[in-house]
Amino acid sequence: MPTGKSTTVNSPSVGALLWTLDIMNKEYGQSPDELFDVVDENDNVLHPLSRGEIHKRHLRHRAVHIFWLNQAGELCLQRRSYAKDNSPGYLSTSCAGHVDSGEKYIQAAVREFQEELGITIGSQDLMELDYAPCHENLGNEFVVSYLLRGDFTAQIYRPEVDSLVWRSPQQVIHWTQQEPDLFATPFLHLLSRNKILKSLQG
Repeated sequence: MPTGKSTTVNSPSVGALLWTLDIMNKEYGQSPDELFDVVDENDNVLHPLSRGEIHKRHLRHRAVHIFWLNQAGELCLQRRSYAKDNSPGYLSTSCAGHVDSGEKYIQAAVREFQEELGITIGSQDLMELDYAPCHENLGNEFVVSYLLRGDFTAQIYRPEVDSLVWRSPQQVIHWTQQEPDLFATPFLHLLSRNKILKSLQG
């Protein structure tokens, strides 16, 4: 119960917080110096550029998303780490990430799933669901979405992932309609695409 006494809490300075976040970002895969490929309007590679510059200048680049369904037909939602520079704490696809410079979409998907969820899969385990053209709701990214089915034991990488939530596809769709502000914009954009909806509900 409140006692009526005032308590002084020494908060860290803004500079200290920014320094801490910078260290976390560099250590846990959020470095602005990561290299991605800048692409043209047809998704042809132009040249590599740092993550920081690509995001700062809103240039086109590539990303992957994985929709993971377990044997019970439930969809895994990822609550993004609060240390992420994009949509921290928001619910999103089971796994998502950028395609590194020189990397293929499928290679990025396999790598990201292992990095974020600690699960080793192969390209043969993934079924391509959708190829989404570059859009502002996707952060100026061309996105290939994949479907993964099966029961696996995840060991989430805390600096990237806060937690996992399992719901039926129908529950997820209803949830996004009732509380869209809980979800990352790219996830909502991808979920609205017919190919993905049909695959999840089928």
